[in-house]
Amino acid sequence: MMGKFSYLFCICLALTGATWAIELQPEPDYGPVAYEFHWAVNDPHTGDIKSQKETRKDDKVEGQYTLIDADGYQRIVDYTSDAHNGFNAVVRREPTDIKIPLPTIEKKLIATKIVAPVLPLVHYAPKAILKTQEAPEGNYVSVSGPTAQYKY
Repeated sequence: MMGKFSYLFCICLALTGATWAIELQPEPDYGPVAYEFHWAVNDPHTGDIKSQKETRKDDKVEGQYTLIDADGYQRIVDYTSDAHNGFNAVVRREPTDIKIPLPTIEKKLIATKIVAPVLPLVHYAPKAILKTQEAPEGNYVSVSGPTAQYKY
């Protein structure tokens, strides 16, 4: 009896020691979070014109991005995000005098290989068009495939 008691005592002692080894610590405070950035692209050759700027102070983010749509209008998106209101965006479109260059299409002759269909083809024809001896009165159906032809 004493052997079972000492065995259980050792298990309880080991579990108690394991719980003492795990100590929960609060997440460290890294201080206030703040950043600001902006970037822009202006390529008149391709018509790629866009920009973005954003600022953050603690949990509040404010920003704006702009781009030129394919129809020449400028899209402006002002956005904010915070813990109370979530993400909100206001989108505006304004006309510009920017002309987007259209891509030129080169006319080339393309050679293609015609591949026979794998599935049988079914042809339906009205009675007036058919001039065969096998076609009885009514509609005629022909099924042809790579290895066989059926007419009924």
